[in-house]
Amino acid sequence: MQPSRKIASNIFKGSLGNMIEWYDWYVYAAFAVYFSPSFFPSHDPTSELLDAAAVFALGFLMRPIGSLVVGRYADRHGRRTGLTLSILIMASGSLLIALLPNYQTVGIWAPVLLVVIRLFQGLSLGGEYGTSATYLSEMAEPSRRGFYSSFQYVTLVSGQLIALGVQIILQMYLTETELSSWGWRIPFAIGAAGALLVLWLRLSMDESNQFQHMSTSQRQSAGTIRALLKYPKQILTVVGLTLGGTICFYTYTTYMQKFMINSVGLPKGTVALINFAALFIFMCLQPLAGYISDHIGRRPLLFFFGIGSTVLTVPLFWLMQTTKTPLMAFLLMLVGLILVTGYTSINAIVKAELFPTEIRALGVGFPYGLTVALFGGTTEYIALWFKQAHHESYFFIYVSLCALISLIVYWRMTETMHAEWD
Repeated sequence: MQPSRKIASNIFKGSLGNMIEWYDWYVYAAFAVYFSPSFFPSHDPTSELLDAAAVFALGFLMRPIGSLVVGRYADRHGRRTGLTLSILIMASGSLLIALLPNYQTVGIWAPVLLVVIRLFQGLSLGGEYGTSATYLSEMAEPSRRGFYSSFQYVTLVSGQLIALGVQIILQMYLTETELSSWGWRIPFAIGAAGALLVLWLRLSMDESNQFQHMSTSQRQSAGTIRALLKYPKQILTVVGLTLGGTICFYTYTTYMQKFMINSVGLPKGTVALINFAALFIFMCLQPLAGYISDHIGRRPLLFFFGIGSTVLTVPLFWLMQTTKTPLMAFLLMLVGLILVTGYTSINAIVKAELFPTEIRALGVGFPYGLTVALFGGTTEYIALWFKQAHHESYFFIYVSLCALISLIVYWRMTETMHAEWD
């Protein structure tokens, strides 16, 4: 076992790269309200957002492929090299979006090129999740795996907070016309520039002991689909526990911004501040919940999320629809994020504890990426589709039912905290 200071250093380096990855990904969602007319011109704001959300969802379709490719690579060649590859792909995509001409300049090629770039970024993000979850869990001390692995969502949310922070600053200094015309390109350029530091950090990370100590027979089967299929129960468990979690997570962290603007009617600047404050508290809760899981187990936190989200999602959104005050909107969003913390803080370590070393990155990433592609990535699109069909309340029920399905999985699964690691 490495010294605690060395462990913290490696986790910091891995986490910072994860933060840049998610910043690059969320900049698209945060600034869609500004750039969507440049690529999907329409007289209906909901239609423009719907088109932008469709591209966001398409990027998720590449995540299972990314988790398959990068996860296999990380299981065979190391976690560090897999993480370095993923950050290079994401950063390149952000730079290309920053330079991409709009619809008025190149016509249909503008949205086509945007789709292609987002597909490659989805490939990167799909590989990032399983590999970073594996790396953080393997670098942690056995008694603190829940605490250390929770930093995956700390950095994930911090990436989103930085994206929102950049948005707030730009809203202060640029007019809405300037943001819609060219200002939205700035955050994508910032994300690309951050890759230089991240690349250097990830090249200096240590490889995990679990990967270094794999036997010859383990290395021969590492990262293969054949080896993964030996664990069908674990695969289905990952799918089931992810289903409700990913839908609720993207409901409160991604769609909520559009909901407050498009349905509640709050100003864009106010919504950005509400999201920033709520997500900051949400980020701070992750290590606390991870620490608690190291002492009471993972399942109690999953039950907290599953029961709370099943029962309270519909009332939370009904109340949100009727409020006109920023404070109440903030409090309602915060309640939803507190519930989601029961999932986000420990989902990475729960999945990592299900698989052996030689298949861990692929086992964590592939079924998760597939579930997120089908359900998480389509959350915003489904919500906007129901709104356009004048049945927005159906979306709230959909989220609750998916949380209920995951709750059943939590009830049937065994506690993973005491699983033996090879």
